[in-house]
Amino acid sequence: MENLSVFSDEYFMQEALKEARKALAAGEVPVGAVIVSEHTIIARAHNQTEQLHDVTAHAEMLAITAAANHYGNKYLDNCTLYVTLEPCPMCAGALQLAHIGKLVWAADDPKGGFRTSANTLHPKTTIGNPIKTKESLMLLQDFFREKRK
Repeated sequence: MENLSVFSDEYFMQEALKEARKALAAGEVPVGAVIVSEHTIIARAHNQTEQLHDVTAHAEMLAITAAANHYGNKYLDNCTLYVTLEPCPMCAGALQLAHIGKLVWAADDPKGGFRTSANTLHPKTTIGNPIKTKESLMLLQDFFREKRK
């Protein structure tokens, strides 16, 4: 990995922009991300939703996976994510679960950014009534009870 201890937030965002340009060249929405720990880039990614035929292949999601693999740990408490566009609700949820230490983005996303809407579902998505709630809760509670022993 690159040791970048002398560089600023602006430098790391420039590196995220390099990733965004890779996405653009590949015909993807031009969003790029880098994750930094102790002044070192540990993960780089750009949108690959078209290439991978995967709606979850956002730059942030791919960078989170790469950083977690780098550490062999799902938590990124001491890391900073630099991303060229405000994360969507899906990516913000993943960042929450990864315990990302700091988030820096370049451009707000007034239509799809995580701060714009409490509803993270597609407008055409309908919501059904809860089914098998008790069984699902019991499975989850049993799982976590066993984990905490």
